[in-house]
Amino acid sequence: MCRWAAYVGPDIFLEDIVCSPCHSLIAQSQNALEAKTPTNGDGFGVAWYGDRDEPGLYRDVLPAWSDQNLKNICRQIRSGLFLAHVRATTGASVSRENCHPFTCGRWSFMHNGKIGGFEHLRRTLEAGLSDEAHAQRTGATDSELFFLIMVDEGLDADPHGATQRAVANVLNASIAAGIKPQLRLTSAFSDGEQLFAVRYATDRFAPSLYIRESGRTAGRCIVSEPLDDTSADWMEIPADSFVTATADSFDIGEFSPATADRRLPLSA
Repeated sequence: MCRWAAYVGPDIFLEDIVCSPCHSLIAQSQNALEAKTPTNGDGFGVAWYGDRDEPGLYRDVLPAWSDQNLKNICRQIRSGLFLAHVRATTGASVSRENCHPFTCGRWSFMHNGKIGGFEHLRRTLEAGLSDEAHAQRTGATDSELFFLIMVDEGLDADPHGATQRAVANVLNASIAAGIKPQLRLTSAFSDGEQLFAVRYATDRFAPSLYIRESGRTAGRCIVSEPLDDTSADWMEIPADSFVTATADSFDIGEFSPATADRRLPLSA
């Protein structure tokens, strides 16, 4: 699995999230406390928003802790909305194209989790993409493919609904292939104006997700696990939740995608 952190609020240096806290994202790349594996060394990436509509993007295959360029960039760049990710691959090769975040137009996306049985579903799911979305696919991960399904499902107009419909597509493809749906989805994504996050799984093991309600920055920070030991500042997001956050507020709503076969038990 992976670790990630996202921020929306007044401009801050990226290092305030990625590098500086005692349990920063770089620290989590070496010693994650709430992940299946403590080490997330299969690449990293940051996407940030500035004066242009489309986000800036920097990704590489080195472990985050050993890339001095990442630390230099985070020390110099200020942004009011950014996503950062350290990767532990669940099967796809270690390459720059497979590192998160992924971008499409003004959207950026990153993911912790996996599509179970992806090797049996990949051709079906890719075949369902529009020509425009398929042309954006540069890597081989289930995460990037899921993001592009979201784009096709109307991400621009309806982020919550598009994410639910993308999940339903994956679950229905599993059912059609005779595979019990197995999806773990803890992700963050943004259009440069708002920050969205979802925590969902077809079993009882949705990857962890927290939001900081207070702290030394005025904005909102959504993370795989807390960046420091000030536990009173952090609230765990429950499973089956969809989060919408701005610099001033956040809302946690229900996330409940429907499958074509509503009789199928999705929890175990």
